[in-house]
Amino acid sequence: MKQFTIIFVTLVLFTTVSCVQETHQKNITFKVDMNAVENVQNVGIKGNFTNPSWQKMIPLTDENNDGIYEVTIRRKTASNTVEFKFVNQNEQYELRNQPNRSLQLEYKPETISYETAFDVQEATITKK
Repeated sequence: MKQFTIIFVTLVLFTTVSCVQETHQKNITFKVDMNAVENVQNVGIKGNFTNPSWQKMIPLTDENNDGIYEVTIRRKTASNTVEFKFVNQNEQYELRNQPNRSLQLEYKPETISYETAFDVQEATITKK
């Protein structure tokens, strides 16, 4: 009986104090100004949130031909940070020999706009 009690208490503690975090909806719009870049083709983004990580490119589009490419990514996640870089021609990474771009996420649903220029570290981040 004592062994059953120990197992029962362990199971109750495991299910109530689980390490699994709840996921929250994230809507992130990435915008990158490509006007200063020569030979712009197949603009995209790669990062730790693609599947497989850093291998799959998510394409960005320039629907209004203003030289600013964008994509909105919508997904549920429990991650608190995303790291990424913009790419040109499928594999030419920006910010060579520099740290990845990083975006801190909060533990709640979020709508975020991330705007920058290709190969420029500074960015404007708007959270709603």
